[in-house]
Formats: sequence, structure tokens, C-alpha cells
Amino acid sequence: MPPMIPHRWDLSATDAIALQKSLAQQVDSTTPIDIANLKLVAGVDVSVKNNISRAAIVVLEYPSLETVEVATAKIPTPFPYISGLLSFREGAVILKAHDQLKSVPDAYIFDGQGIAHPRRLGIAAHIGLWLDRPTVGCGKTRLIGKHDDPDSKKGSMAPLIHRRHGIDELIGQVVRTRTNVKPVYISIGHHATLETACQLILNCTTRYRLPEPIRAADHIAGQFSP
Repeated sequence: MPPMIPHRWDLSATDAIALQKSLAQQVDSTTPIDIANLKLVAGVDVSVKNNISRAAIVVLEYPSLETVEVATAKIPTPFPYISGLLSFREGAVILKAHDQLKSVPDAYIFDGQGIAHPRRLGIAAHIGLWLDRPTVGCGKTRLIGKHDDPDSKKGSMAPLIHRRHGIDELIGQVVRTRTNVKPVYISIGHHATLETACQLILNCTTRYRLPEPIRAADHIAGQFSP
């Protein structure tokens, strides 16, 4: 059964939750990202100021991480802030920016969650389904789940576990991208395995906590003029 996409973004919270539950069943979490053959990786981020949503997508060459292309877009923020429904607040403006890209990224890293989400459909998973491309969520903070602290060394990981319907589920990894620096929360978006998602994040991380694609997108989304 194909995903119910495209769909409207201006849904009620009740309808949005129902749609998330349905779409989550379509997420592909078993196909590894073909990292050996990646050429372009995109970072995606959204900033909301004064009820205007601004999206930035920055495409970087892989593995050099040199910027190839930048696309931005802005729209009136279409959805209120409701925890767990971020994709309905940010999805439309991301897709508007994406329409401007000339290149075709091989994978996308989102500043947000993938399946590390109460209904297993964070922004990286939702937009991954829409684009039908490999996507990874890289969150700066934890949305749900429990975990031990990973070791302090770069590359150390700890499983992120969430109990749902009486079952403990592995929904992501807590990954130390720099030694003695706060970790990030990595989860599958779409067309990815957790192992390859973590590998991609670490391969795209240089001297900063966040991987270069979303560092660049975060900077542009927060800075470009209204």
C-alpha cells in the first residue's frame, strides 16, 4: 500500500495524529543507506519567527562536505506548535524549498526526529516518505525514550528505548559526535537502517557537535531575511 501522500497540511490535531499513525506503517527501516556511493547529502532545518516559517536546505558534496547548493523558502506558519506534530508545522515550507533544488540529494539529514517519536513519524520520517528518499533524524534534544549515557569518547553510542504497548522498542541511538560534548539523538527517517544512519552522521561531523549539513541549514534558516 503506497503512502497517503500528497496530503493537506492544515489538518486538525486529531486528523494529523490519525494520519501519522497510518503513515508510520509505511516507513522503511530495513534498507541500508548506500553510503559508499553517496555523492550529495542535504541538511534540512526550519526556523519560525513572528509566525513566519523559514526553511533552508543545504546540499553538500560527500565526502568533502563542500557546499553545492542552497535553497530557502518562507510561508506563514500553517500549524500551531503541538508536541509530536512538528511535521505539520514545518513540512509545507520544507517542500517549498525543496522544489527549488536543481540537484538531487542521495540522502537528507533533518534537524529533528525520525522514528524517535510517539507515533514513529517525526519530521525526518514524514518528509522522507513524501520525497521517497533516504532520510535521517538528528535531534539536539530527546523527544521520547530512555537511555544510558554513552561513553565520553567520540563515536560512543547508547540505545534509545521507548516502551509502547507494553514492549520496549529500539527507536534510535544516542551518539557522542565529539569527545566530552553533549550527544545527539539519531533515528531512522526512511529508507535507512539505524546503523547506516549513525554512520552517516558521524561521517558528516567534523569539529562541531552537529553534522555539517544541518549546521549549515540551521545557520541559513535562522539568518535569511523575511
